[in-house]
Amino acid sequence: MTNSMEKTSDWLFSQDIPSDVTVHTGGASFSLHKFPLVSKCGYIRKMASNPKDSGLLMVEIPDIPGGPEGFELAAKFCYGINFELSTENIAMVRCVSEFLEMTEDYAIGNLVTRSEAYLNEVGLKTLAGSVSILQSSIDFLPMADKVKLINRCIDTIAFIVTKESSGSTGSLVSSSCSSHPKAVVDWWVEDLIVLRIDIFQRVLLAMISRGYKQYALGPILMLYAQKCLRGLEIYGKSKKKINPKQEHEKRIVLETIVSLLPRERNAVSVSFLSMLLRAAIYLETTMACRLDLENRIGLQLGQAVLDDILIPSFHFDGDTMFDVDTIQRVMMNYLEYELETTNNQENDMEKVGKLMESYLAEIASDRNLLVSKFINLSEHIPEQAKVSEDGMYRAIDIFLKAHPKLSDTERKKVCSLMDCQKLSREACAHAAQNDRLPVQTVVQVLYYEQQRLRDTMDGSGQIAVEPTTTTTTIRPLSDELSQLKKENQDLKFELLKMKMKLKEVERSSGDKFAAGSPIGGIRFSADKPPLPRKSFINSLSKKLGKLTPFLRADGVVPSSTRGMNKPSKDRRHSMS
Repeated sequence: MTNSMEKTSDWLFSQDIPSDVTVHTGGASFSLHKFPLVSKCGYIRKMASNPKDSGLLMVEIPDIPGGPEGFELAAKFCYGINFELSTENIAMVRCVSEFLEMTEDYAIGNLVTRSEAYLNEVGLKTLAGSVSILQSSIDFLPMADKVKLINRCIDTIAFIVTKESSGSTGSLVSSSCSSHPKAVVDWWVEDLIVLRIDIFQRVLLAMISRGYKQYALGPILMLYAQKCLRGLEIYGKSKKKINPKQEHEKRIVLETIVSLLPRERNAVSVSFLSMLLRAAIYLETTMACRLDLENRIGLQLGQAVLDDILIPSFHFDGDTMFDVDTIQRVMMNYLEYELETTNNQENDMEKVGKLMESYLAEIASDRNLLVSKFINLSEHIPEQAKVSEDGMYRAIDIFLKAHPKLSDTERKKVCSLMDCQKLSREACAHAAQNDRLPVQTVVQVLYYEQQRLRDTMDGSGQIAVEPTTTTTTIRPLSDELSQLKKENQDLKFELLKMKMKLKEVERSSGDKFAAGSPIGGIRFSADKPPLPRKSFINSLSKKLGKLTPFLRADGVVPSSTRGMNKPSKDRRHSMS
């Protein structure tokens, strides 16, 4: 017993009044007197009403709220000893007074009435007091629910928060809708994030029912998640260092937070969603929880940076370093959203295209990354998102370097992911000397570079005319440039046909000579004589020779080039 209880006992014994009741609760024993207890405590009165117990009464109270501490406060009240009510002990006092039936039926101004008066006049008048009472009430369930103490605290908190935040919601929303939102929160948020997750959820739902805007919950949830999920190793591929009980508790917290996230786009930052997704994969939450986060990230993918989508793979069986499947689903969600909002002016597809090319370049060095996964993810990047193919070429080059044992077919499939016509001049110069690329890809790069030169030069080998040139001079040159473009398209078609013939020769080179076939496995039409075989290199040289930018539309070499032993400086880039 405490010092005050000992003083009470000492006073009673000093008056030669022997104890006639002993109360046992929570491992403690109290030697008291029937009269002060039964005068205010209905529970003890019922226990002492048996006439057979005229002597020393033994009372066992095993489940009293607050245990020995709670009973001691009730006993003090019965003996008339003053003690201070506070937001820390009022929940215990209210619950123990209900348990011991200390109501007006047994005494005027009994402990139930006194504790209710404190709650209504002091405890539930402020947010801090309500949160403190709510937090301590959790320890006295289910009695705290029976006296509706938890519901009253939650309703009070929701009322105060909704009233206080009515003038600050606008600033919070404008900050959260930016591309890099800042956690703008009110003073009361720090009081709420100390609550247990189930009580925290009930408080937020009560706030919404009272008119609090759901999209304004974002910063509150961010702070709560940072507090409760702190310490998880979600930014590296390492073994789990968390015991099963903690993992289960954090899993419940995370799934509840995700269920409370606002449905509005941009209510929380994409970096916060990425953090939640990492934690969801690490804690192995439900698939519904993970898919919800993937969908939300897809809607805001245009705001993401590379670190946001570099999600580690938490499998430890030799799998890839990063979770490629998850990001592929995120990309598909983004594309679906863009299709549904084609009229949306905030189209950020070009930015997303660059982001995904950077992601491909980052994961390409992983030797465990399969060709099929690299190709599938690359094919999800729409063509309209690619202003240039330099990013894709960089990713392909890194992938080929990290996977030197790819077959020719696989290398061709990988290189077919990029449009050589969209490569910059620097990328073309690098690709032309890149021995990791298939020869067909190098030929395409050289062809399109040659075509680009022809499109930017006139028939005499000079750069297109200055703006000061007269109209009469511009028109015939424009006609000549148009003719050159048409001729280049024809040459392109010829080169493609030549490539097709090359593939046919390669396919048939390993086969046996077919019967009746004049050359290997290549069959000729019965009504046409077979053409003489030509060297592929000779044919290729002849075709590329036609691509010279110094050839006029009528096929005549300009007079300025005749009789010269070596080309001038402005023509050294010619491939002919």
